[in-house]
Amino acid sequence: MELNGIWVIVIIVAVVAISGFFVVKQQTCVIVERLGKFSRVVEPGLSWRVPGIDIIVSRISLRIHQLYVEVETKTQDNVFVNVAVAVQYRVLKEKVFQAYYTLEDHQSQIKSFVFDLVRAQVPLLILDDVFSKKDDIANAVKSNLGETMSDFGYEIVEALITDINPDANVKAAMNEINTAQRLRVAATERGESEKIIRVKQAEAEAEANILHGKGIAGQRAAIIEGLSRSVEDFVKHIPGSSSKTVMDMVMLIQYIDTLKEIGSHSHSNVVFVPHSPGNLQDINAQIRETIFAEKLGCPSIKQETS
Repeated sequence: MELNGIWVIVIIVAVVAISGFFVVKQQTCVIVERLGKFSRVVEPGLSWRVPGIDIIVSRISLRIHQLYVEVETKTQDNVFVNVAVAVQYRVLKEKVFQAYYTLEDHQSQIKSFVFDLVRAQVPLLILDDVFSKKDDIANAVKSNLGETMSDFGYEIVEALITDINPDANVKAAMNEINTAQRLRVAATERGESEKIIRVKQAEAEAEANILHGKGIAGQRAAIIEGLSRSVEDFVKHIPGSSSKTVMDMVMLIQYIDTLKEIGSHSHSNVVFVPHSPGNLQDINAQIRETIFAEKLGCPSIKQETS
């Protein structure tokens, strides 16, 4: 009986001793207290504690955690915005004691600091600068929050401004302003393009008119040269004729061709032209006098005015 009792005690002691073994996973630390007092921090691996005396009070992960904080604040130009901040943090391995025993609720503490820091930074900026300088805000949060939380055993790995949400009415107004600005730029560009087109058209018309004038001048020079040769040949081959006779005949032909051109168009205006042999001579004389008057400095006009 005594031997059986010893074996029972040995088995009980062995079971109790075996129950004291425990395993700590990677990237995890275990806090062990002995009789209600902090004893030690156990790192990953197989460890042993005194059953009934040493108690595992917490398993703390050393991995990076992410906490989302949404802060409502006001900008310098009195626009309320909701700023979403993502704080990435982890427990420092060498400060596990402070991380567990200093703060009762570390997430609430981090949120409070984020609220305070964001509401200190955003009111210094107008709404447009909040969007363009969100990285500066995030860096300020990370720097100040990192210094504060380091004393409590936490490292702030990164602070990110993930979203900036103004009021819906403010968004609509910003979109309208942007639309108006783009329409104004588009109108300016459209006006510039139309200006360029008109300038180019005017330049093209000017060049065309110059070329057209040169063509007419060349045509008239060729006509004069041809007429002069024709008059010389006519006078040379037909005895008794003169250059005046030839020019009268040419002008008569031109007169008849002009009447033909006027009558060939159905939409031509009515033109009253005296049409008799005597009137033809008068027209011929008037044209000749006009031409010679222009060449000689208009003596006939001077005589009339004198």
